[in-house]
Amino acid sequence: MRPVIGITCYVEPAAYTVWEMTAALLPYDYVRHVERAGGQPVILPPAGEPATLTGRLDGLILAGGGDIDPTRYAADPLPTTSYIRKFRDDAEFGLVRAALAGGLPFLGICRGLQVLNVALGGTLHQHVPDVVGHTGHSPAPGTFGRLPVRLSPELAKIYESDEITPAHYHHQSIDRLANGLTVTATADDGTIEAVQLNERTTAVQWHPEADEDGRLFDDFVARIRLGWPDTGDPARESGLASGQVP
Repeated sequence: MRPVIGITCYVEPAAYTVWEMTAALLPYDYVRHVERAGGQPVILPPAGEPATLTGRLDGLILAGGGDIDPTRYAADPLPTTSYIRKFRDDAEFGLVRAALAGGLPFLGICRGLQVLNVALGGTLHQHVPDVVGHTGHSPAPGTFGRLPVRLSPELAKIYESDEITPAHYHHQSIDRLANGLTVTATADDGTIEAVQLNERTTAVQWHPEADEDGRLFDDFVARIRLGWPDTGDPARESGLASGQVP
């Protein structure tokens, strides 16, 4: 049996076969890596009350996406802030709170890191080029940047190196780090590229799904399998997570 891994997704206009319509969608590389690592991927659209499902999951991945509404961290939106989807913010902030309350293993990717930081009281730089003076983290629409990232010992163990050059595609990043989070990777320009709350809750700013090397997914699923089915506290196991951050 495979541990069930929920993955959040976009809701955007899309074209496929003969159709053009609004779709709940996710780059298939997320699904492929989770399946290859031994997990059972389940896509979670931002509809209904997805936070109530955390008690049925063995792990949660918050995927990439558009910008978080800056009002969530008491800021006014800049002209560069775009693709805000408040319904997705509502769903994913609820998911994060429920996951943390229930001890559900959590992996945030790009936007997922930012949601975790803001949910815990942190803030964001709304446009990284204004801070670092270059566009290397998101060089062009639909084009990944390749910048070196220095890793903490925990991440270095996963990647068998203290530095990697992953795929970047983000124009926002952590400004004020939330209480309780520890920085576990940084770029040469000082951008925070990964954080950890505890052994069950980690997030990266880069896009590990874009690389064939799926070590981060392998490690995430392997850790769940080592503790599965006892991957949470009694409240989560019974599906009664409170949805409140401890």
